[in-house]
Amino acid sequence: MKKTDLLIVIAVWEFLTALPALVGLALVGALAYPPVIDLTGAGRVGGLVGLSIAEAFLLAFFGLSVAAGVGLMTRAEWGRIAAILHAVLSLFRVPFGTIIGVLIIIYLTRPSIKAYFRGEDGGEATA
Repeated sequence: MKKTDLLIVIAVWEFLTALPALVGLALVGALAYPPVIDLTGAGRVGGLVGLSIAEAFLLAFFGLSVAAGVGLMTRAEWGRIAAILHAVLSLFRVPFGTIIGVLIIIYLTRPSIKAYFRGEDGGEATA
């Protein structure tokens, strides 16, 4: 079996969607933390907890996106699963994320694509 062009496109999509999370991490670190550090008392604690939670979510999304892209490119079953999970999270980004997420889920759950990631021979991963 050979890798289809559509799998490459999905992997590139995974990498591209990691960029906003990376930018968000940088912006939170550079722009949001300094004013919170200047606060005192409960405002400071609440701000730091909130920003830490936001950064944890951004970091998790970034990690999931990169892992899915690498996994798809290396033909790893966990990469296909990570890409499906990423597509499920994309469903909440209406309208484009929803459309792309649905299409990725449909494609990555096709029997021929599952067989491709399991390493089964007997044909190509069809688009």
